[in-house]
Amino acid sequence: MMYVQGFVLAVPEGKKDAYRDIAERFWEIMKDYGALSQVECWEADVKDGTTTDFRMAVKAEAGEKIVFSWVTWPDRATADASHDKLMADPRMAEQFGAPDGSDMPFDGKRMIVGGFEPIVNKQA
Repeated sequence: MMYVQGFVLAVPEGKKDAYRDIAERFWEIMKDYGALSQVECWEADVKDGTTTDFRMAVKAEAGEKIVFSWVTWPDRATADASHDKLMADPRMAEQFGAPDGSDMPFDGKRMIVGGFEPIVNKQA
């Protein structure tokens, strides 16, 4: 069974290329630890809600765009086992800057992350 890790975050509009670069480099590491796919989506049509919405969820600030992304894994065990290996991989320190995330093109403290087991998965 597949396992999906989902992410929602806010990225300053002017840092789209920097974010794309980070995401592409991160994929090169994740796939080495068993990830099957990665999808990174840049806001194109995200409406403001009245009770809640993507912007409220990540406390988006003026000039930030919402990124909605997911990574698929063969199963939760593979995803869970990859975490410590990913964090220990020397490429993480070499390619992504300070361990506190201050060099990233977004505020990781406002990122939403979750793991999910699909209950419906259809493809044309």
